[in-house]
Amino acid sequence: MSMAANQPLVSIITINYNNVAVTCDLLLSIACVNYPNIEVIVVDNASAENPTAALVEAYPGIKVIVSEKNLGFAGGNNLGIKAATGDYLFFVNNDTVMTAGLVDGLLEIFQQYPDAGIVSPKFHYYYAPGVIEFAGYNQVNVFNGRNTMVGCRKKDYGQYDKVSETHYAHGGGMMVPAKVIAEVGMMPELYFLYYEEFDWCEQIKRKGYKVYYQSNALIYHKESMSVGKHSTLKTFYLSRNRILFMRRNVKGVPLVLFTCYFTFITLPKNVATFLVRREMKHLQAFWKGIAWNLSNYNIKNS
Repeated sequence: MSMAANQPLVSIITINYNNVAVTCDLLLSIACVNYPNIEVIVVDNASAENPTAALVEAYPGIKVIVSEKNLGFAGGNNLGIKAATGDYLFFVNNDTVMTAGLVDGLLEIFQQYPDAGIVSPKFHYYYAPGVIEFAGYNQVNVFNGRNTMVGCRKKDYGQYDKVSETHYAHGGGMMVPAKVIAEVGMMPELYFLYYEEFDWCEQIKRKGYKVYYQSNALIYHKESMSVGKHSTLKTFYLSRNRILFMRRNVKGVPLVLFTCYFTFITLPKNVATFLVRREMKHLQAFWKGIAWNLSNYNIKNS
């Protein structure tokens, strides 16, 4: 107990939505974490059945918050923030599996880099052992509003085993000091799903902090377990929030360039693709994402 008392408390926060078996796998993996001073918070986003009993069985002492409605990724995590008492908050997807040195490795960044505002570990694909998903993020392209992960789908030979500043944290696993959240504010709930962590990182950077990738911390990701790899929900929010992110974080000529690119290249290309594939529901979701931005044109920049 004395060793834990001398180390900062880390609040691990995750969201469950109709996926209690996957969430329990995450909770069981927390038992392997070496760091002794943690609290675990699960926010249930209005699942069909209350998962509390199963979650407590998987991890006794857990804090379970059951929301009456689905608040999305940001809203759910913000409920977790309100309940957290830790000096550092570690947000993880429920479809991740932790490793022994994960928490220690992330905390090292804040000890070594005073300008650190948020940090993510290295991600490996759970179902493809030794293959990297994430070793940092490249900047969102001002033309198309998209970006790429560093090292994605490459075999891990240690080529990214170096701490580095990166443009954005990975929403599936990111640690933030409580004091930074107090200064910057909680996650932007406007997004509901996708791009909110990018926007949050932009807000954190505007306060003078940096985003880091920690190679000496590893997490495994099952990838898209909650939403599904090819769902209309994903099509809608990716389309809507891609535009929303650019509106809130890009100004002047770059925003004009993005608008032109989206209008004359992205839009006709996506429409043609959905028509050829006869994916009419996805086409409808894509248009709904665009229409949302047109009808919410007065949203202020971040």
